Amino acid sequence: MKMTSPSQFSRRNFCQLLLAASAMPLSGYAHSQPASPHVAIQPLSLTKVVNGVPNDKLPLLIYQQAVPASASNADEYLSDLFAKNGWPVQWRYQIFPFTHYHSNTHELLGVSQGSAKVQLGGETGPTVTVKQGDVILIPAGIGHKQLSASEDFQVLGAYPQGLSPDLYHDDPSKLAEAQRHIANIAMPTTDPVTGKQGGILTLWKA
Repeated sequence: MKMTSPSQFSRRNFCQLLLAASAMPLSGYAHSQPASPHVAIQPLSLTKVVNGVPNDKLPLLIYQQAVPASASNADEYLSDLFAKNGWPVQWRYQIFPFTHYHSNTHELLGVSQGSAKVQLGGETGPTVTVKQGDVILIPAGIGHKQLSASEDFQVLGAYPQGLSPDLYHDDPSKLAEAQRHIANIAMPTTDPVTGKQGGILTLWKA
């Protein structure tokens, strides 16, 4: 699947990509029923506005190695786990190579294969390295961009209750509009990895 440059990208392109990626076939996967794993969660605070990126008061969460060694296939395991907890997978792809964010929903990215360096919070934000089995939960408004990746890098994209994300670029003229949208987002009732205990139910608690 070909990447689209930032200048060419639109919300229509994004919706078309979601539909195309969600239709990609999955063959040869051994079915398994995952339990809610006990994983190390690294919170990352990105609260300050950076140019046209609003970021958010909720911490971004990195679940380190959410896929147990006993799982035969990371893609199948993560897909089942997310669906079980009310965050169904909508697409399989890489992370866009330009700073972007979503204003109407939080976004979940599960690394099913490969590894990548990702910048978070805008053009001056920190860089993290994620690899197969890691999961990133990105609150609405927090900027993210793929800087580099292995050839086989792929993430599963999911949203609470199957919401459809909008797409915002690093554009100061859209900042106030996006912040109004973010303020109206409901808190998810389950954590995508730990279910009804821990995770966002603790770390996103007001």
